[in-house]
Order: sequence, then structure tokens, then C-alpha cells
Amino acid sequence: MEQPVNPYGLRMHPMRDTLYSELHSRPFQVIQSPARITHLAVMCDEEESQQQFEHLKELYHHFGITPPLVDELCYHCDFDKLRIRREKHMEFTTYTFINTDIEQGGNPFEITGLTPLPEGWLADIPGTVMCAFHLSVEDARQTQELNLPLVKRFFEGMRLVGSSPQDGDARVWTTFQTHGDGFGRFLIYNKQMSDSQLGRLVQRIMEIEVYRLMCLLSLPTAREINPTLGAMDQKLADVTYHLAHSKDIDEQELLSRLTDMAAWVEDCRARATFRFSATYAYHDLVIKRLEELREDEVSGHLTITEFMTRRLTPAVKTCRATSNRLEDLSRRIDRVAEMMRTRVELSIQSQNQDLLASMDQRSKVQLMMQHTVEGLSVAAISYYTIGLLKYLLEALYNSGIELNKDLIMGISVPVVIGLVAFTTRKIHKRFLKMAIDQVAKAESEKKAEK
Repeated sequence: MEQPVNPYGLRMHPMRDTLYSELHSRPFQVIQSPARITHLAVMCDEEESQQQFEHLKELYHHFGITPPLVDELCYHCDFDKLRIRREKHMEFTTYTFINTDIEQGGNPFEITGLTPLPEGWLADIPGTVMCAFHLSVEDARQTQELNLPLVKRFFEGMRLVGSSPQDGDARVWTTFQTHGDGFGRFLIYNKQMSDSQLGRLVQRIMEIEVYRLMCLLSLPTAREINPTLGAMDQKLADVTYHLAHSKDIDEQELLSRLTDMAAWVEDCRARATFRFSATYAYHDLVIKRLEELREDEVSGHLTITEFMTRRLTPAVKTCRATSNRLEDLSRRIDRVAEMMRTRVELSIQSQNQDLLASMDQRSKVQLMMQHTVEGLSVAAISYYTIGLLKYLLEALYNSGIELNKDLIMGISVPVVIGLVAFTTRKIHKRFLKMAIDQVAKAESEKKAEK
């Protein structure tokens, strides 16, 4: 790719503009008071994310606006009194609906950010909704806040969590629960914040609510794994005890049990490792956003930070403890399996030594038998050789040559036996030398490899 050249003649990195744009890809919104906001977090895969983009185009057509052609990480759609923001994350997509066509007063959750949407559009969003809640922003700069009993009535009598974030410039009420419409609720009173400051506060609150739910996704997995994890730990302790205290054990049976346990642990790790890692990342984001709130306490109520640290942190610690136990159990299984393999190898080596000793004994017997056979072979070969020599002498004698057959036969017997024995011994030594040379060559090759 050709690098862009600036007016000064400098050759710029091809990703320079992309990296600059990355820091501005998710800007804070500017929100006026009063406003009604609804926020959704929809879990989806790549295909559903593309379907969401096509679904968003339908909204453009409904309001008579030309839709975008290319999907992006963050979209801002302005439909007069309705503003929509869509953000793509790794596991989910968020929708923020901001309705400014309202009048302050009455039930702050009667009109929401979803009110201006066409009927049926929201239900057709591809994916699974993980988080859904309404935020009602009231302007308290000119009017007084509502009294606490009335505020509690807006939250259907549930126990409130309240705080004064941004050093008291706002007041936030919530329950961190779902209400009759299936949505969560946040009531924000803007005391003396600018529109930009209010936009940052709303963004942090929305991220806290979404990330804390995403953070808790691994908790059911941890609770599912923990009981079986304790049973597996006890099984491993039993295997280790038998290995340490029992002499007569079935190595194959113990290895089979260890293999089953290792398979279970790896299956759990495959299902839970990503979820646990995501939990830690989301938890860090929640803690960071809580620090940015700079909360003051509302007398008699837990602050958002106190609520989160009391309820969320123990859940994260449970997931972390489960993950650590899985890793520890995996390492212990590997160590016990290694000891078992060592024991099996030693047993096999002992069996091999016994087998080699038995083979050596049989080789000695075979060698003795071979020597015996060689002696008989010398006698047999000598006998047939002397028989052939006898036929030769008979032929010479019958042809008229005068010779003493008996004397020649008598002298040839020891000579033939000696020659046959000498030749047999020489052949035997030759094969023995070849075997010794092959062994020496193999040993030298092993030394060279080391």
C-alpha cells in the first residue's frame, strides 16, 4: 500500500489516520435536561450484527431519511426529537434511544426513549437482549427534587440505591432490578451540570449497568462447575493415596481414571476460560467507571459503588476462585499422571530386563546346541566327503592305476575331518566378527547423536 504524503513531504504510516480516528470512534453524547433515554445491550454473532444494520435501515426509511451504506462501530442517527446511537462491541451491540419530546413532571417513566419508535420495530431487533433499562433525566436546576416516598413509588416500592455523583452536581436513584415492564430504571436529577457533563454521566451509568451484567455471565458456570470440582478433587486425592501407600495397584485402571478427570477439567476450561477472562475485564471496567462517578453518599442509602463492591465483587471472586481451582486441579492431575507414567515405565523396564535375561539364557542354550550341531555337522560333512573320495579312488584303481586304496583312505580320514573343522570354525568367526562390528557401529551412532 502506498503511504500518504503530506505537504511537507513526510511519508506517513498507512494506519496513522485510523489510529487517530480510533480515539474518537465513541464520543460522549451531549444530553439536554429533561430527557427520556432507553438503553439496550443485545448479544449477537457476526451474522446477527449484519442483520441489525439492515434492520436499522428500516428506521431511516420510516422517518424518510436516506440510510447509510456502510456499517460502522458507532452510529449516530438524529430523527428530530429522537436520537439513536448504535455501538458494536465484541460480544454485543448497544442501542441508545434519546427522546427529548417531553414535558417535565408526572411519572418520569411513563414516556421513555422507545415511545417515538414505530410499532413492531423494536421486537424485530436480531439477537438476544441481555440488558434493557430506562433513564429519566430531570432538570433540578430550576425546580425542586421530588420527595423520597414519591421517588420510591416510581420504582414500584423496591429498595433504592442512591448517590450524588460528580461531587454532588447530580442525584441518581435506581434499584438495579427489573420492573413491571421488564426494564431497569434510573432516575437522574441534574442539579448544576452542563449538557456535556450530563452526557458523560449518563454514558458512565449505562456502561456500569451493561458491564456489571456481562460480568455476571460466568457466575452460573462457576456455580455449575464447583460441586463437581470438589468431587474431582477428592477422586484425585484417592488416586494419590493409593499411589503412595499401595504396592499392588492396577496402573492401567488408575491411568484410565486420571484420563477421565483430565478430560473433564479440559472440557470445563474450554467452556469457561473465555467467560472468566471476560468477567475480569468487565469487572475492571465497572470499577473504573465507578471511580469516575466521584460519588457522595445520600443519607440512609447505599451508593452505587457500595452496592457494586458488596454484591458484584464477591461474584467475581467466586469466578476467579473457580478458575484458579480448575488450573490447580489440572496441574495436579498432570503431576500424578506423570508419576503414574514413570511407575509404568519402570515396571516395563523391569519386565524388559527379565525378558532380556530370559532371552540371554535361551541364547546360551541355543549356542551350546549350535556348537553340538556344528560338531555333528563336521562329522556328517567329513563322512560324505570321504565317501566321495572313496568313489574317486575306486575309479582310479579300476582304470589301471596301481594304488593302495585302504592306506589312502585311512590317511584321508583325519585330513578331511581337520579341513572341514577348520573351514567351519573360520566361517563361524567371520559371522561373529560381523555381529560385533554392527553392535559397535550402532553404539558409535548413538554417541554421535548425543
